[in-house]
Amino acid sequence: MHPNRAFDIRDTATMRSVVNERMFGMMVASTGEGLRVAQVPVLLDGEDKLHFHLARNNPVGQLADGSEVLFLCNGPDGYISPDWYGLPDQVPTWNYVSIELAGTIHRLPDAALPGIVERLSSAQEQRLHPKPEWHHRKMDQALFTRMLKGIAAYAMIIGEWRGTAKLGQNKSPDVRIRAAAGVREQGNPALADLMVGGLA
Repeated sequence: MHPNRAFDIRDTATMRSVVNERMFGMMVASTGEGLRVAQVPVLLDGEDKLHFHLARNNPVGQLADGSEVLFLCNGPDGYISPDWYGLPDQVPTWNYVSIELAGTIHRLPDAALPGIVERLSSAQEQRLHPKPEWHHRKMDQALFTRMLKGIAAYAMIIGEWRGTAKLGQNKSPDVRIRAAAGVREQGNPALADLMVGGLA
C-alpha cells in the first residue's frame, strides 16, 4: 500500500516509542546473494542508533561496513470490513502502523556482544514480571560463551525516520468508532484502541 501523506507520522518521538515498544523488526539489505531480510530484536540507543545481533553466517551481517540498510518495525495491523463503517459504497482496506528506518550497518567489536545480549534479554524479561528475571548466569558459562561465538554484534546508524499510522483518520470520529468495534470483535484490541485514541 502507498499511504496518503495524511497518515504520515511526523513526530520522531512517537516513532521511537513504537520501536521501543516492539523491539523487533526486519532488517532489509541488498547483499551479494540478492535482497535479504533478517528478523532481528533491537535496542534503540539514543535518537540515532540501533544495536542488534545476527548469526555470523547471515548475509546481512556480511555486508561491508557502512552499507545501506532499511529497518522495518510494524505495530498493530488488521483488515477493515466496509460493513463496519455503517455507510454505503465503502471498500475494504487494511489499517496499520509501520516505522521505517534508513541508515547504515556497522559491525561492532566482539567485546560489545555480551552486553547487547544481556540488555536485550533484560528488557524483555522485565515485561514478564513478576516472573523472576532470567540471566545468563543461570546457565553454564562455558556453554554461554560458546553460544555467543555463533553471533555477532552490530549497530545501525539511523539517517532517516519514516512512519505511517493508517488508522482511519480520513473517516469521521463516529465512523472510526464503529469500525474499531468491528476490529475489537475480531480479537485485535491494540489496533482498535489506536483507531479510537490515535498513536500517542
